[in-house]
Amino acid sequence: MALEFTDDNFESLALQSDKVVLVDFWAEWCGPCRMVGPHVDALASEYEGKAVVGKVNVDLHGGIAAKFGVRNIPTIVFLKNGEVVDKVVGAVPKEQLAEKLDANI
Repeated sequence: MALEFTDDNFESLALQSDKVVLVDFWAEWCGPCRMVGPHVDALASEYEGKAVVGKVNVDLHGGIAAKFGVRNIPTIVFLKNGEVVDKVVGAVPKEQLAEKLDANI
């Protein structure tokens, strides 16, 4: 299961992580987000110990989304050492997300 990033924990869990971080920006009302969500949860299990995988609910934590310029959801951002190294907008296959994680580990 993916972590739930919030305003309180985002800096410590995502920005200060020594691992690559996948951040899924989503909302409950977003159909494509519901398609991507199970992929993100599966990747959280598959990459446990190798990467940090979590989600930001943009309705609850819009400040984080604004900081990363998220205008469309789902948007998935890959961070390394607190910096954006890759980004995907829209519903994409799990394999594409795994490839991007592998490329940055």
